[in-house]
Amino acid sequence: MIPAVQTETVYGLMAEFDSGDALRSAAERAYQAGYRAMDAYSHIAVHGLAEALGNKPTRLPVIVFFCGAAGGFSGFFMQYIANVWHYPLNIGGRPFNSWPSFIPITFELTVLFASLGAVIGMLALSRLPQPYHPVFNVDRFERASIDGFFLCIESGDPQFDVAKTRSFLQGLKPKGVYEVQP
Repeated sequence: MIPAVQTETVYGLMAEFDSGDALRSAAERAYQAGYRAMDAYSHIAVHGLAEALGNKPTRLPVIVFFCGAAGGFSGFFMQYIANVWHYPLNIGGRPFNSWPSFIPITFELTVLFASLGAVIGMLALSRLPQPYHPVFNVDRFERASIDGFFLCIESGDPQFDVAKTRSFLQGLKPKGVYEVQP
């Protein structure tokens, strides 16, 4: 029996650039060329890079709103149930449902639930924590947190072909083009 030939697969190709403007320009050109499965890495925020990569607006504000609303409702109704149903005490002629006195706890639980929703939602939407990623296999990638600007086109892209994508990236005038091993 003949053993199956195993071809080495790559996660993608990564190009390193000199500046944030060069990275943004390369991401725009890659998007115009039809690449969609790509990501950029930089040590600083690059204005317009997310739009150049074709990223859509995040759902995080919706998550934070609904978590805050849930916190506000739970804070109000927790006090309502305690003061109106379980322990209806008439103190100073005040009505059982004295909603102005419920405002501080309602506000605090709104802020608590919204902030917890923001942190957990951000981690979930970013797929964090992620202790390993294939881009860590590129030796030069350690510069991404110091002074590097990198664009990685992933092999999951329908237009990805190692030779064609490599020549495309080299046409963008990067400092270097590297294979990313899985």
